[in-house]
Amino acid sequence: MTTPRTEHLVLTGVLTAGQAAATVAGILAVQREDGAVPWFRGHHLDPWDHTEAAMALDAAGEHEAAERAYDWLARHQNEDGSWFAAYQDGDFDAVTDRGRETNFVAYVAVGVWHHYLSTGDDTFLDRMWPTVHAAVEYVLRLQQPGGQIGWRREDDGTPTADALLTGSSSIHQALRCALAVAEQREEPQPDWELAAGALRHAIRRHPERFLDKGRYSMDWYYPVLGGALTGAEAKSRIESDWERFVVPGLGVRCVAPNPWVTGGESAELALALWAMGESDRALEILQAIQHLRDAESGLYWTGFVFEDEAIWPRELTTWTAGSLLLAVAALGGHEATCAVFGGEQLPSGLEADCCA
Repeated sequence: MTTPRTEHLVLTGVLTAGQAAATVAGILAVQREDGAVPWFRGHHLDPWDHTEAAMALDAAGEHEAAERAYDWLARHQNEDGSWFAAYQDGDFDAVTDRGRETNFVAYVAVGVWHHYLSTGDDTFLDRMWPTVHAAVEYVLRLQQPGGQIGWRREDDGTPTADALLTGSSSIHQALRCALAVAEQREEPQPDWELAAGALRHAIRRHPERFLDKGRYSMDWYYPVLGGALTGAEAKSRIESDWERFVVPGLGVRCVAPNPWVTGGESAELALALWAMGESDRALEILQAIQHLRDAESGLYWTGFVFEDEAIWPRELTTWTAGSLLLAVAALGGHEATCAVFGGEQLPSGLEADCCA
């Protein structure tokens, strides 16, 4: 095991160097020898959260462990380019949800680009290109005429036309990262550019094309986190529901009006705030959720029911710790994390606001 690099993971009121190292070690302790990173040992792995944890490991300099996580995805990709939604304890032969969710599948592109920017490893990028290409092609087969992405294929392979704003916003970020991978390899993908532009247009201009999940905080901030909304549009969206979702001193509600704040949503909002240039507010959010930290493991509880003052559920999840580490890394200036979530170096797609 290498010694994690924690200098950019030190943040006042959030992590000391020792705490950052403990959180990284907590994720590594959950990772299986084959590279799989389940939520926690004995629980399931989903491809999105597995990738989030791998990105956090790269942000900490644990590149070999992160690469093993991506190799797990490459080895176990389905023939159609997808992965199943859940694997018991990361065991590929123990599928617990045979649905194939498009944002889960697309997110590999974000992780692969982040790993490349963290390491400069062209061999890795070449090796993972077929995996990324197949994943993106799978996802785009579920894009609807309005630009939005159907969120899932059911167990029997039936495609779902209904789209989720959070999932499609995550896919928007993934498509831009996939385009960056393609550009680095000098293999242009004009169809992906058009798809990304149509998706961005749907997110910005046509909320009616997505299922109404407005009570979830993720639908509030994900268009900003995924890079579809920037500048004044991003600021306006965040301000519009700030008081609805943010509980001062505790974090971000997962669902309004439920009295439940969650670490993952809070850290993701902090990332979105950082991308908007609001690092001070991002820091306040990260400081507010330190009551979720488990001192023994270095990991974070998923959530807290503040009316009952109860930790719930009683689970320490790798993806919660991963999202926090990525938010801290962005505030700390980690170049790869800043590039992936800041978006300045990512292709934007070809959006035309005149589209119907």
